[in-house]
Order: sequence, then structure tokens, then C-alpha cells
Amino acid sequence: MFSLAFLVFLFTCFTVVLSATSWTANPFNPASIPLAVRSPYFSAWLNQGEGTALNAAWPTFWTGGIVGWAGFAKVDGVAYNWLGDPGIPGVNFTKTTQKSFEFTSTQSIFVMTAGPVDLTITFLSPVEPSNLVNQSFPFSYLSVSAASNDGNDHSVQVYADISAEWVSGDDSLQVQWTTSTGATIAHQVQLSIQEPFTEINDRAQYGAAYHAMLSDDSVTFQTGQDIVVRAQFINHGALPNAQDSNFRGVSANWPVFALARDLGKVNSASTSATAVFAVGHVRDPAVQYITASNGVQQRSSLFMAQASPIYSAITTFLSDYDNALARARAFDAQVNQDAAKVSTDYAAVVALSIRQVFGAIELTVSKTSSGDFNTSDIMVFMKELSTGGAVNTADVIFPAWPLFLYINPAIGKQLLQPLLAYQATGQYPNPWAAHDVGHSYPNATGHNDGKDLALPVEETGNMLIMTLSYTQRTNDTSLVTAYYDLLDRWAQYLVQNSLNPPNQLSTDVFAGSLANQTNLAIKGIIGIKAMSEIAAIAGDSAKSASYSATASKYAQEWEQLAMSTDGTHLTLSYGNSSSWGLKYNLYADKLLGTNIFSQSIFDLETKWYSTRANTYGVPLDTRNTYSKPDWQMWTAALVSDNTVRDTLITSVLKYASDGLNARPLPDLYDTVNGTALSTQARPVVGGHLALLTLQSKTAIAPSNSSIGSSGSSSTTPTSPGSGGTSGGSSPGTTTSTNSTEPTQNKPNSAHASSSGRRDRLVVLFGAVSMAAFVIA
Repeated sequence: MFSLAFLVFLFTCFTVVLSATSWTANPFNPASIPLAVRSPYFSAWLNQGEGTALNAAWPTFWTGGIVGWAGFAKVDGVAYNWLGDPGIPGVNFTKTTQKSFEFTSTQSIFVMTAGPVDLTITFLSPVEPSNLVNQSFPFSYLSVSAASNDGNDHSVQVYADISAEWVSGDDSLQVQWTTSTGATIAHQVQLSIQEPFTEINDRAQYGAAYHAMLSDDSVTFQTGQDIVVRAQFINHGALPNAQDSNFRGVSANWPVFALARDLGKVNSASTSATAVFAVGHVRDPAVQYITASNGVQQRSSLFMAQASPIYSAITTFLSDYDNALARARAFDAQVNQDAAKVSTDYAAVVALSIRQVFGAIELTVSKTSSGDFNTSDIMVFMKELSTGGAVNTADVIFPAWPLFLYINPAIGKQLLQPLLAYQATGQYPNPWAAHDVGHSYPNATGHNDGKDLALPVEETGNMLIMTLSYTQRTNDTSLVTAYYDLLDRWAQYLVQNSLNPPNQLSTDVFAGSLANQTNLAIKGIIGIKAMSEIAAIAGDSAKSASYSATASKYAQEWEQLAMSTDGTHLTLSYGNSSSWGLKYNLYADKLLGTNIFSQSIFDLETKWYSTRANTYGVPLDTRNTYSKPDWQMWTAALVSDNTVRDTLITSVLKYASDGLNARPLPDLYDTVNGTALSTQARPVVGGHLALLTLQSKTAIAPSNSSIGSSGSSSTTPTSPGSGGTSGGSSPGTTTSTNSTEPTQNKPNSAHASSSGRRDRLVVLFGAVSMAAFVIA
């Protein structure tokens, strides 16, 4: 039975949240809309708050710094602005009116009224689970089509430009550019002085941005000062195929790189031809990675393994648009169908989460000693966005892990590889698993001094759980075979430290360290049981039995230690009966099927959570009113009552759509007032797929998918570039103005805003006083 207060809360949660927007939004209007989100350095968003039309603000980088991106249309000679918020002295134009907005897992779709014509504007950031080469190509599509809304014929031309703000975190730095013509018109802009592996305000200080379109007689281009180029289109409906020869600073007369297309006559009987633009950001090398004996390996984006010029890659990408859109729609439909089996609210949250995760990772490949790409050595690197910038943080991969198991576990494996391979070299001195593989992205240069942020039980349990879950999902035992000794060593640490965890941090670092954390002990115990299963896979029956017995013994003892004195709930820490918290780590017991904890524990916690929800969800624990949406979704996946499950899901949706926040979905917020606290754009929102992963026993990507296999409906759109840190050369007709896995001993078997450091951030929790804390 549930209390009256709880039922009132439930009714409130299921009431549609009224939007302040003047347009329809489906499934809801989020805190920030992903526009072009493919990598940590190629990430454009439209921040919302109570609602911001596509042409009411500039798109921003995930940090909040402006990335200039403007769009205009001319309809029967009248100019309309549909993207960005430009001002052009002495030139008249009208703002389009936004009629609707819709997002899916891969697309953000706007319908804007430009007088007698409706423009459909689609931002597509492909998610290609069956083709890792495609997934690694850091480009997105922007498409614009038009249809008459008054039954008459109308003449329509469309225009878009990007600024040099896409290539630096410092607008004073000088840039240079070229334009390639031929089958494709491609603008390339980059810093004049390239600084590999460095950042300013989380922006890479090397590489190049691209803006491109397939060429025909209807397409024109121009580079030059923003107000000059935009006025040219507004006044003439076309561009003069001319270039500015004056290389200069990003903000010195704001150079822009523009393309325009004449769509011809548009009527109500059919939609016009579609203008398709490609936007991207390329760096080479992408990451530097530590190898044995403190060596450093430079790794390139995986798409470069096809060794063709970047110009050709862009042309193939643009030519593949129809197929890419078909694949995206199929992917979106599959995700929505699967998630809607839980609820429509759940499907909405899942759809918002996927691009945010993929926007934090890069797929890379190494080279052999002869300089050839080694496509058998793929590693994936993740940037810990907004909370320090570390590389492959284990407790950031861990909450996102359900997404990779659901979409393509191979990507998850390749995320683990940099951590496993580095620590298997013996250079990391601590007996527990490392927090990350490098302090500052894209420098995966290890921690040979052992002075990374110490989360010993947390990260060690994470690595064992993820390794086993990957192996179970795929029947691929290669991680077990290659790293058995390392995994065994980590498990021995858990045996010594899991039942009574020392005073140490968990993943919720912002909450501070605490001894005998009940939830942390859960992770350690499941980690031990996971090692039992790993040992069995490796054929080591003696160790398997020993670890299993230890885990079972600890689970029984833990239940006594963790229980409140009145037996109504589990405590936050042993012996403190007034404390409690979300026991989201129990999810791993369900995921792995280890059943080390009794069902009565799940039922007990379910009942407890049913009376603990605030307006925007269940707090993380009794130390504060904040919570995390990823951990609430993990909890929703483990509770034994669907009403409580749906309360948790709907609370996350209510927060995500509350109109109070204006940045890529933050993963820490106050459950009383719905305001976000300090974080943004982090990939941990992959945890929102926790229910999908339990529900779906197989991944979307076929188990036999290869780096370039994408099914019969696709061509391979990436024929990648060669070249150095500038992002590659630009052949065509150019108009320019001056690692393998180690084998260990083992048994035989099968306007930029900067982010704060992870180390210290200061946040005001509503009426709570200022407090220093760290985000995991």
C-alpha cells in the first residue's frame, strides 16, 4: 500500500508539464537541444531554458561558448533568418516563426514558417552501431527543405555559414582557410599555429573545421566578413564564389564560410529538393596514449584507416545522406520501440540521452612500425566532460555502460582496452584499478606515479563488473584471456576491502569520503562474484569456487551490517540507522545474473523509495536533496514494483523538461526545485538505458559486425583523410588564399565558458550554503 502523499505525487508526475514555448515540442522541450554532436571537440547545442527558438540564440559548444552558425532563406525575394541570431547593419530581413520541434535519438527537427513557405530543418548526428568507421567520422548533417503553406508556387533559396569560432577556445587567435571545389565545395578553417594535444576552454587548439555541400549549378559559396557575406545573400539570393584573402583572428571582422543553394520553385503538392550541408571537425593525431616502458603512441581517428583524402571522405559522406537518414530512422525507431515497452516517458528520456554519450567519445586506431594503420588495434577514448577532462574515467564509463551493452558492446570493450592494457604493463603502481588513463584529454599518458584520484573499491569493482558483463553479452572471452592476472589481482584487493570499505570516495565524489558505505560494499561484493564467473570462464575452477564462497559469505554478513535497527531500510553507512541512500549498485547483480543478494533486499528498498520522492525525484542519500538521473534510472531498473519504477522515470523526465535549465542535460540536480548543479553534457546519461539493457538480451549491432560493416542499405560514407594536425589536406580543385592486447599468464580457456576542474567545484544547493565538492 502507498501513502496518500505518494499517490498525489505520482499524479503530479504523470501530469503533462506545460511548456512556455509557442511551438509544439515532441516528445518535450529539453534543457538543450543537440544539433551537431559527434565528439568532445565537435559539439554544437541550442540551449533552451523555458524555450529558445532556433533563430533566437547562437548555437553553443557544450561549455556554453558560441559556435557561430547562421542560416537564412529567401522566399520570393524576401529574406528570413532561420538559424542563429545575427545582426546585419543596414539590411532588412525577417525572423522565421518556429512552428514545431521534434527530437529522436539521432535527429533534431525544426519546422519554421518563412512567410508562405514552411522550412523543415533537420540536424542529423548519425549513430552507426554496426559500422565503427562511420561512427568515427566526426561530421554531422544539416538539411533544409521547403514546402508551400498557401497552395501557391514560391521561389526559395537557402544559405548557411559557420564562423572560425569552431576551431579555438580563444577568439583572438589567427586562423587561415581554403576552399576546395569540384564534386564538393568544402571550406576548411584552422588555427594558423597548431598546438597538438592542447586545449583552451575545452576546445582543441589543433585540427580543422569543415563546411561542405555537394556542388551543382544551384550552389554558390563565399568566405569573408560575417556581415558582408550574409548581406550578399540577403540582397542577391546567391553568393559570388569569392574568397577573402585576409587571414586574421577569429573575432577580427569575424570571417565566415558560407554556402547557398537555390531550391527553385516550391509548391504545396510536394516538398522541394533538399539542401544538405556537412559540418565537421577533424584532428590528426586524435589522442596520445601511453604504452609499455613509458612510451607514447599517437593514435588517429579510425576513419583514417581507409587512407583517402578528407575531401573524398566528405564527398562520400554527403553522397550517402539518403542512406544515412534511412539508417538513422531505423535506429531511432528500434530504440523508441524497445524503450516504449517500459513507457513513453522512458522512451523520451532515452532519446535525449544517446547523442550526449556519443559526443564524448572517439574511436581510434594505431599504426604499425611500417606506418600502416593497424585496424586490429582499435581503442575508444572518452573525455570526462565538464568535470575535469580526464581520459577514460572508469566511474564515468560505468554509469554509461548500459548504453554500450544495448547498442554495441564492442565499443564498450574498446573503451576498457586503454585502461586494461595500460595497467597490464605494470606501470601503474597501486593494487587497485586506476581512476583514469590520463589527467587531461586527449593525453592518455597514464599515472605512473599512482597519484590519480583514488577510488579504490569503486573503480576496481567497476572494471570487474564491466569486463564480465561484456563477456556475457558477446561470448567474446578475449578480455578474460588477455587480462586474467590483472583482474585476479584486482579481485584480491576487493576481498580485503569490500565488506568493510575503508574511509574512501565512491563515484559520488562530491558527497565526500565515508567509511563503511553500504552501497560501495555492494559494488565490491558483486565485483568479487564477477571474478568468480571470470575465473570459471578462464577454466580456473579452484579460484572460481573460492571467490564465489567469499562473495556469498560477505553478502550475508553485509545484510546484517547494512540493515537499519528497525529493519525498514538499508543505511547509507553501517550503524547509522537514520541514514539511507539509493542502492543503485544492486543493478549489477541483476545485469550479471549473479543473484548474490536476496530478493528481499530489492523488495525492502523498493518499499522504502516509494515514500521518499521529492517533486523531482528521490534524493541520492540523506546528506542532501540532490540526486543524479543516471542513478535514478539504474534504481528504476532494479526495483520490484512498477509504480515505483515509473515514479523514478517520470521524475527524471520532469527534471529534464522543467524549463529551468539551459545547458546539455546536467546529471546532478536538486530534487526539491529541479535546478541543475554544476555539471553538463556528461556521458553518464548512458545510464538512462539501464532498463533497456536488462530488457534486451542482444545489442542493436549484429554480433558479427565489423569496423566497416553496416548492412545492405549503406555505403561506407567515410573515405578518410591523411595529413597532420591541421585535419588533413584538401585536394580537389583548391582555391586558396595563401595496440595490441598483452597476453598474461593465465589458465587455458576461451564565447567560450570554461569548465571547472574535477578536483574542486563550488555549488550552491538551493538554500544550502556554499560547499566545495567533486563530481565523479
